[in-house]
Amino acid sequence: MNEMMVRVLQTIGYDVGFRAGRGQYLWDHSGSRYLDLLSGWGVFALGRNHPTVREALSSVLGADLPNLVQMDVSVLSSLLAERLLEFVPFLDKVFFTNSGAETVEAAIKFARRTTGRPNIIYCDHAFHGLTYGALALNGDPVFREGFEPLLPGCVRIPFNDLAALEQALSGRDAAAFIVEPIQGKGVNIPDDLYLRGAQALCRKYGALFVADEIQTGLGRTGRFLAIEHWGVEPDMVLIAKALSGGHVPVGAVLTRKHIFEKVFNRMDRAVVHGSTFAKNDLAMAAGLATLEVIQSEDLVRKSAQNGARLLRAFEAMADRYELVHAVRGKGLMIGIEFGAPRSLKLKAAWSLLETFNAGLFCQLITIPLFKDHKILAQVAGHGSHTVKLLPALILNDADCDWIERSFDAVIADSHRVPGAVWSLGTTLADHAMKARVSR
Repeated sequence: MNEMMVRVLQTIGYDVGFRAGRGQYLWDHSGSRYLDLLSGWGVFALGRNHPTVREALSSVLGADLPNLVQMDVSVLSSLLAERLLEFVPFLDKVFFTNSGAETVEAAIKFARRTTGRPNIIYCDHAFHGLTYGALALNGDPVFREGFEPLLPGCVRIPFNDLAALEQALSGRDAAAFIVEPIQGKGVNIPDDLYLRGAQALCRKYGALFVADEIQTGLGRTGRFLAIEHWGVEPDMVLIAKALSGGHVPVGAVLTRKHIFEKVFNRMDRAVVHGSTFAKNDLAMAAGLATLEVIQSEDLVRKSAQNGARLLRAFEAMADRYELVHAVRGKGLMIGIEFGAPRSLKLKAAWSLLETFNAGLFCQLITIPLFKDHKILAQVAGHGSHTVKLLPALILNDADCDWIERSFDAVIADSHRVPGAVWSLGTTLADHAMKARVSR
């Protein structure tokens, strides 16, 4: 196993040994209950071990279905494809995969095959996965270092910059522009006209417009898909994570008919792209059950409602606390950004931490949240100053009270210098210095 990950958990005090998970909660070996605001990076939109999903999986296991015959067409996959397209009616076809990264890989291939063009345009700070093609579209150098050269023809541009996009498209050699409607690394939200403008530019220059909804999709942002906030209709939509119900990995590329038929255009090309375990019956059943729960429990509306409440609470904290610089989000995808304070004493402490390790301050928020308030949260990315919340969509009022009370207490403590929080900062800075030396 990854010994470095064990050392990270020990350093930040997260090595408590979780023994159980149910809904939005986790329990450690001592019986303490935690509120999970990571939800497996967005996998557990329904919470852990949802009974409807478990029942669906048990039914499949007990039915002696043939499963993965390969020289057959899966009935369950057809049902899930139909169900997905009911939610996304402007698209026509579904291609199933095993993960979010696999959907990105498929989208790259589909775009190049459809357009006959080599280039894929992506944005700074993007995260689309860690397999080789997806990694080539990753805007964070920490993930790329040591693995290059990556897939050629991948062109990076600034996020939220239509002029840069048009310049990249103008050579008419781009097969596609792939973008997260809300960037996961930082919870970066586009201007109101950005995605509409991007769609128009892609159509103008003959490139496909691809929305990566792997983290933002299935109700996370208070709409079934995040693109609905801006009224765009991409040529491909990529989903995964929450579609699994938290049990069986599954991803899907939702696409237009002409794209699908360009890839699978002859009988001898019927298997030109695929994956051995894609469309397996357990994954398809998990997806069907997940969509049923999202609809029957009204989780899209609940995400919007609870997200609006939490955003109001965090915005009020931003007014009260100088270390809170910005609050961003839609639905239950929320980022709280911290930044350099105005007062001299706090500014000196902040600068000392930043000297050792950019973004280290956020651990002064997440570690006390975990240790003292039993809330599991983390930063939005390497070197980030933003703490990201991705809770299960089944949050209740008591959970929101818990979140608001705990964040307020920890942020208030972080404004006391000297204090316990900044003593923790000194310890973390010492660990950061030792890590540098050991390299």
